[in-house]
Amino acid sequence: MTDSTLQTPDSLHRRYNQVRDRIRQAEAHCRREPGSVQLLAVSKTRSVDEIRALAALGQRLFGENYLQEAVSKMAQLEDLNLEWHFIGRIQGNKTRRIAEHFHWVHSIASLKHATRLSEQRPAHLPPLNTCLQINTSGENAKDGYSGNELMERLAAYAVLPNIRVRGLMTIPAPAGNESARRQPFHQLRTLRDRLRTERLPLDTLSMGMSDDLEAAITEGATMVRIGAAIFGPRQY
Repeated sequence: MTDSTLQTPDSLHRRYNQVRDRIRQAEAHCRREPGSVQLLAVSKTRSVDEIRALAALGQRLFGENYLQEAVSKMAQLEDLNLEWHFIGRIQGNKTRRIAEHFHWVHSIASLKHATRLSEQRPAHLPPLNTCLQINTSGENAKDGYSGNELMERLAAYAVLPNIRVRGLMTIPAPAGNESARRQPFHQLRTLRDRLRTERLPLDTLSMGMSDDLEAAITEGATMVRIGAAIFGPRQY
């Protein structure tokens, strides 16, 4: 986990404000409503002190990839009203703890995993907000549905009682120019528009990271997942 001495409160505050400014400027450029894009701070490998400092600046949404690390942080930060998003690859033997601890899961690419999350969601908690992962780049090493696969399976997700399908998520391959960066995000938005119904409005497009958030917002992102641009380069 990051040594918090490598990061000063001033540098964290400066980078956080720069990211928020980028989001506001992108919203304005696209003539979108101010505040229409939520910022998810990706805090994997980051210290509890850094998360607490960012929360003091008003950040509430935090994304984690590693279950054990995330649960430890949650316990240490339970005095704060934070919203936790699981954004890592799901392992079948860890679905119960994900269902018990998180508010959102962005990386669902298996009906089996979704069914387990629904069955294991504690009764006293509201349905788990989820995004279904789409492999817009067609990379074999990445999880995620193709558009046609999801169209065949979406109805099965919609009836899971303790899962609320909020939208779609993608992690595209790096691209060298603005047009290439926008293409997978356009693809995801187009797929969402084809799939949404009154019963399943799919109000969330989780797409865009530190290097391509403007392209994602231009194509309709409602939530961007930002790590390095806020916290600085990751330290291992």
